[in-house]
Amino acid sequence: MWLLNSSIGRKVVMSVTGIALILFLTFHCCMNVAALFSGEAYNTICELLGANWYAVVATLGLAALAVIHIVYAFILTAQNRRARGNERYAVTDTPQKVEWASQNMLVLGIIILLGLLLHLFNFWYNMMFAELVGMETLLSPSDGFGWIVETFSNPVYVVLYLVWLLAIWFHLTHGFWSAMQTLGWSGKIWFCRWKVIGFVYVTILMVCFAIVVLAFAFKCAPSLCCSLY
Repeated sequence: MWLLNSSIGRKVVMSVTGIALILFLTFHCCMNVAALFSGEAYNTICELLGANWYAVVATLGLAALAVIHIVYAFILTAQNRRARGNERYAVTDTPQKVEWASQNMLVLGIIILLGLLLHLFNFWYNMMFAELVGMETLLSPSDGFGWIVETFSNPVYVVLYLVWLLAIWFHLTHGFWSAMQTLGWSGKIWFCRWKVIGFVYVTILMVCFAIVVLAFAFKCAPSLCCSLY
């Protein structure tokens, strides 16, 4: 099958899974922003997305997308290194038109993967997984708002999450337009447009995530103020 055996096919799989993951990040961002204004509303969403069959199925599907994307990234990186052979050890000037993110996608991907594992431990493990297996936790598995407050009261986690978000920003600003190019939706006119659209869209996403982290770190979210009374 050409999607598995050819380099173009693998890039198509990478592009489709990448776009699907960006759509999930968009949903996740909207959900997190809700926590800024209402802890009760956020916990209601958490209950809907708790250990219900549809949430578990969606989680498994999301995990499959992430695994496929990561595995294909390593396959394509290894393929490109084999194609370059000994040339990759040659000292050459960095082309001005080659983006920094493009040259360091593997490093960014590793940082993102490590950040994802940390995020799964802080939230998914203590919430959905804990509810599924009946594990005792510090807070209720359905108290997503409480877990956000608990996590970002730790300054180490705040710094790690901000570094993680920065790595995601670099990764996605390149990956967005690259995916469009691979799928054939990027002609001479639209190439620059997709780069601008991707830059703006991804920047808004990551800024919103960072605002949530910083708002809870400095305890200045409106929802936190309301919970004090």
